[in-house]
Amino acid sequence: MNIKGSVVMVTGANGGIGQALVRAFLERDAGKVYAAARDDTALAPLVQLGEGRVVPVQLDLLDGAGIARVAGECADVQILVNNAGINRGLWFLAPAGADAAREEMEVNFFGTLAMCRAFAPMMAHVGSGVIANVCSILGLVNMPANGTYCASKAAGHSLLQGLRGELAPKNIRVVGIYPGPVDTRLTAGLEIPKASPEGVAQAIVEGLAAGVEDIFPEEMSRQAHAMMLQDPKLAEREFGKMIPA
Repeated sequence: MNIKGSVVMVTGANGGIGQALVRAFLERDAGKVYAAARDDTALAPLVQLGEGRVVPVQLDLLDGAGIARVAGECADVQILVNNAGINRGLWFLAPAGADAAREEMEVNFFGTLAMCRAFAPMMAHVGSGVIANVCSILGLVNMPANGTYCASKAAGHSLLQGLRGELAPKNIRVVGIYPGPVDTRLTAGLEIPKASPEGVAQAIVEGLAAGVEDIFPEEMSRQAHAMMLQDPKLAEREFGKMIPA
């Protein structure tokens, strides 16, 4: 699709990938970018950078009424990028694992579902649109050390697959985005190779422009996906070795 002149919304726009996505869309000459975050005051640098093309939006994915309000105020969105999410970094049997699982499902699955339910009818009304959900390579395979997050992202993967079937007759394209580790607040303290948010954002926007349905925006995710296609059980065993210390 043509990014130039389009109206975009990016949730979680105050995070590493979110900020980079807003910048990448501006570089591609998007006409307007709604930058959404729980704390919209943190979006001031992006608003200044956009020179009138970035509109700050206060949005909490746990606030259903707030999502409905935002959908009504931003009814011209053509590309919705559901990027907002949380990661508690816990395993299933951790003392707080059950609480972490509930929190992550509320935001990563139910919050994303609420956004899709709010914006899809408006896109259907005009006859086109794109919904791009930032999932994770961990939505396709579980890493036990971060098991509860993986489960929420697996639910997100199933969500976008189901939405594709529902929304295809309405000419709404649903895109899955599956990054590996990215150098953001969510991976702070992890001593592992990480991709830059800027590189990931550029790959995402390029994939959207090219009409790619599943975007693996950096090398680790591409390698992991290739392993899953070639030998799913090997991928499960390799990721299964990453257990809590």
